[in-house]
Amino acid sequence: MKGTIIKAVSNHYTVLVGEESYLCEGRGKLKHDKVKPKVGDMVQLDEEHRILKIFPRKNELIRPMIANVDQAYVITSTKHPNLDLYLLDKMLLLIQSHGIEPIICFTKIDLLSEAEKKDIILLKEYYEKIGYQVCTNEEMEKIKKTFQNKIGVFTGQTGAGKSTLLNRIDPKLHLATNEISYALNRGKNTTTHVELLKLCGGWIADSPGFSDIDLHLTKEEIEKNMPEFRDYKSNCQYRDCTHSHEVDCEVKRQVEKKTILKSRYEHYLKFISR
Repeated sequence: MKGTIIKAVSNHYTVLVGEESYLCEGRGKLKHDKVKPKVGDMVQLDEEHRILKIFPRKNELIRPMIANVDQAYVITSTKHPNLDLYLLDKMLLLIQSHGIEPIICFTKIDLLSEAEKKDIILLKEYYEKIGYQVCTNEEMEKIKKTFQNKIGVFTGQTGAGKSTLLNRIDPKLHLATNEISYALNRGKNTTTHVELLKLCGGWIADSPGFSDIDLHLTKEEIEKNMPEFRDYKSNCQYRDCTHSHEVDCEVKRQVEKKTILKSRYEHYLKFISR
């Protein structure tokens, strides 16, 4: 039988075959080959409902552990925990580098002052201008429409409100949520596993949050996935310009002109110097 892993808890996997789901384990050969099944994997089951084979993946993420997704929603808190643009930009790089479309979702807009809301609107407009889909947790219908005929995953910092947002989209889910620690300015994890949920004409996975994530990309891959650099790098003096120490650099000029967001450029410098 051929099916899709829709839930993974430890070494136990729920596999959907047609309309039926089966609780499965991997066969010994997978463990011997050190192959770890992931939610989203297309798999072959044997007669005893053990995972015999994992079919080739079109893409995959390590954090969260998921494969074969069309889009990843970077759920980004604007307050409690405070806005972390460095983590947002790091997540965008990782998602794009795996051939997955990122969608930015700013949450907890209701906690902001009017001045803070204006800053978020400006940020939203900038990220949209450079090619990203962006929404807020106040745009529920817009979010729901992005689910249609897609497989996606909610990912992002702990306490950003991933499960809360999914509960608002479908109150019948009753996903566990928790209060954030105001003293530490970070959330408390309530999601402990990755699971695909059928929602609004598509599939969406909730996933455990995190406070940071490793960026295993080359300098070339990082530069390639900075979309606002593309229109300007051809005007740099050097073909292999890194947009860091070079004198005659068009990207740096655009940062000075505020065409390129300063925080994005500063994060880029940190990413390539790590």
